[in-house]
Amino acid sequence: MRRADWTVVVIATGWLTTGLMLGATAADPPPASALLPANRNTTFRSVAELAAEARKSVVVIEFQGRDGDRQGLGSGVIIDEAGLVATNLHVIGEARPILVRLHDGRQLEVKAIYATERDQDLAILQIDAAGLPALPLGNSDSLVDGQQVVAIGNPLGLERSVVSGVLSGRRDVDGREMLQLAIPIERGNSGGPLLDMDGRVHGLLTLKSQQTDNLGFAVPSKAILPLLKQPNPIPMDRWLTIGVLDPVDWTVLPGGRWRQRAGRIVGEGRGAGIGARAMCLSTEPTPELPYEVAVTVRYEPAEGAAGLVFLSDGGDRHYGFYPSNGELRLSRFDGPDVYAWTVLQQIRSPHLKKAGWNTLKVRLEQGRIACYVNDHLVIESADAAFTRGRAGLCKFRQTEAEFKGFRIAAEIPLSHPTGEVAGRVQTAMTEWLDGDRQQGMKVVQRLANEPATSLILLQDEAERLEQRAEKLRRLATDVHHQQTLNEISRIVEAEPGKLDLLRAALLIARLDNPELDVDDYVQSVDRMAARIGRDWSDATPAPERLAGLNRYLFAEQGYHGSRMDYHNRSNSYLNEVIDDREGMPITLAVLYMELARRLNLPVVGVGLPGHFVVRHEPANDPQQLIDVFERGKLLSRDEAIQRVREYSGAPWEDRYLEAMPPKAILIRMLRNLFNTAREEENSERMYRYTDAVLAISPDSEQDRFFRAVLAYQTQRLAQSRQDVNWLLQHPLENVSAAAIEDLARALSRAEGTSE
Repeated sequence: MRRADWTVVVIATGWLTTGLMLGATAADPPPASALLPANRNTTFRSVAELAAEARKSVVVIEFQGRDGDRQGLGSGVIIDEAGLVATNLHVIGEARPILVRLHDGRQLEVKAIYATERDQDLAILQIDAAGLPALPLGNSDSLVDGQQVVAIGNPLGLERSVVSGVLSGRRDVDGREMLQLAIPIERGNSGGPLLDMDGRVHGLLTLKSQQTDNLGFAVPSKAILPLLKQPNPIPMDRWLTIGVLDPVDWTVLPGGRWRQRAGRIVGEGRGAGIGARAMCLSTEPTPELPYEVAVTVRYEPAEGAAGLVFLSDGGDRHYGFYPSNGELRLSRFDGPDVYAWTVLQQIRSPHLKKAGWNTLKVRLEQGRIACYVNDHLVIESADAAFTRGRAGLCKFRQTEAEFKGFRIAAEIPLSHPTGEVAGRVQTAMTEWLDGDRQQGMKVVQRLANEPATSLILLQDEAERLEQRAEKLRRLATDVHHQQTLNEISRIVEAEPGKLDLLRAALLIARLDNPELDVDDYVQSVDRMAARIGRDWSDATPAPERLAGLNRYLFAEQGYHGSRMDYHNRSNSYLNEVIDDREGMPITLAVLYMELARRLNLPVVGVGLPGHFVVRHEPANDPQQLIDVFERGKLLSRDEAIQRVREYSGAPWEDRYLEAMPPKAILIRMLRNLFNTAREEENSERMYRYTDAVLAISPDSEQDRFFRAVLAYQTQRLAQSRQDVNWLLQHPLENVSAAAIEDLARALSRAEGTSE
C-alpha cells in the first residue's frame, strides 16, 4: 500500500523518554490468556444492547495547546478497573496537559503516562480512580473477515457515538499490521474501542481512508499486551515539559499553576496559602542591603491581586507588595493562617493603572522598605520583622497573572524615561503627528454653552484622538521593527565565523514580540551549556560530549519536535522553543548548534529540502548527521535521502548535504514565518519578514520585488517607490520586467490619489 493512499487523522506524536520507571499503581496486567477469542457461535446481543453497556467504559480525552485552550479531542477505553485507559499516542499530544472525562461527567486527573509505543501509535494512561467499568481485551487474531464489529468514539466531538460494520480484512500500513474496517472514522474517533458482539476490545480506531468515507483502520488489541507486561511510566511532572519553570531558576511552592510563555511567567489557579496565595520564588541569591527587587505585572480580573514577594523564608513567612482590588498593599505574612497576615499599609494611588502592565519595585535598606509603582514612591515602612530571605512572585485567589522583567539588583533603573530623554521622545512624537490638539480644546471651550454642537465636536475630537493613537501605535511598531533590523544588520555584518547565530535568531523572534529580552535568553543558553559541561575537562572526548548534550537536551529536558501543531508560529520563535521545549527542525537545530559551540563540539546545520538537520564534524572521526526533531536520532546518508523524498519530493542532489551558512539559516527561518503569514493572508507580517530578509541579503531582487508589492499593499508608498526604482536600475534575472512596470503604474496612480 502506498503511503499516499491513506491519511492519519492526527499525526502521531514522537518518541518518549524511557527509564523513568514508576511503581505500577494499577492491577497486574493480564496474562496472554486474558486476550479472549471472539466467540462466533454465541447468540449475540444487539448493537443497541452492547452499546448501552460498553459506552460506560469509553472516555473522552482532551489535550491543551500552547495557549491553554483545547487543541485535540479523541477517545479512549478503560481496560483495567484500577484506572488504565488505552488510546492512540497521537490523541494525547506530546508534553501537553491531558484531561479524561468519564461517561458520568467526572473529569479525572492523569497520574502518569503508563506506557507508550510510537510505532504502534499506542498509549496507556493511568488515571486517578478505581472501581471503573473496564472492558476485557479480545484476541484480535481470532477475528475473521466479514465478522460484525462495533466502534464507539467521539467523532467531531459527538461523544460516545456508535457505529457498526464488519472486519473487511487485514493490511500492512507503513509497516504496521492493521485491522481494515468497513466503518467510517472521523476526527475524535481515534483511540476508541473496536468491539466484538461480546463487548471485547479487539482494537483501537486510528486511521481513515483518504479515498472513501466508509473505510478505516484499527490497531489490533494484541499490540497492547506488551505495554501491559512492560510499561514505561512517565509521571505527569516529567511529561508536562511545555512551559515548565526551570527548577534551577525558580522554586514553585505548593498550590497554583506556574508556567513560562514567550518570555513571561504566568500564574493561574488557587494557591494553598492565605487568601489562596500562590508563590514562585527565585533561586537567585539576594545581595547585601541595600538592594532592589522589581517586576512588571498585569492580571485579570480587575479586582485581582498579584505582585512581589521578598524576604521570604521559602515558606509562609515573608513580605508582599502587590495591587489588590484596585489598591496597593504592603503585607507581612508570619505564618500559614489568616491570623498571621498583617496589612502594614494599603493605599489608593493615581499611579496604579487600572488595566495593562504595572511595574512594581521594592527597595530594601537597613530599617526601611520603600515600595514603588511605575517609578513613583507610594509606600514606606520601618517594619523589620524579617531581614533576610528570597524574592519572587505571588498571586491571590483566582487571579490570572502575567509577570515579566523580574530583577534583583543593587539598583534598578526607572522603567520610564525622564528628563532630557523623555523630552526628546515627546518632541519627536509631536513633530510626527500633524494637527494641534490644543487648538481643538479652545474650540471646545468656545462651544461649551451650545450642547448640541459641543456633542458633535466632542465626538469628532474623540475620533481624531483615536486616529492619533493608532498612528502612534504604528510609529512604535515601525520604530521597534527598524531597531530590531538595525541589530540584525550589525550581527550579519560580522567577520566570517563570528556571526552570533543565537542572538540573530532571537532578534527574528523579537520582530513580533517587542517585549522579548534577548540578553535573558542568551544567558539562559549559557547556563544550559554550563550545566551540561560542568563535569568535563579539556580532555573529555567528543563522543562523550555529544552524548552528554543529547542526554541533557532530549532525555532530561524533554526537547522534542512539534508534531501536533507544527505550523504554529511559536515553533519559529526561538525564545518560545526554549521555553516550551518544542519546535520545528530549524529552531531546535539552532539551539543545538549554539549549545554545541559553547561545548567545543563542531556541529553545523544541514538544510535538507523540507527538513533541517545538523552534522557533527569531529576532527579525527567520521561525520554524523543528527535529526534534532527526532530527539537526536542519528541519520545515515540513505536515511537523509529518504527524508528529502518524504518531506519535499525533490530529487536528490549531493549539495543538499553541504553545511548551511548562518545567514542562509536566518533567511530560512524568516521564510518559514513568511509562509505562515501568507497562509493567514497577513500582509503586515509578510512585509516585516521580507524587510528582515533584505537586511541580511540586500541584493536579493526577488525579495526586493516582494517588499515593493507588500509596501504598496500596506500603504508604505515611499518604500514601494524606492524599491521599484532600485529594480528599474538593476539588471534582473528572476523578476519579470513587465511585473515591475505594472507595479510602477499602480504605484503612480496611488501616489496621485494620496496627494
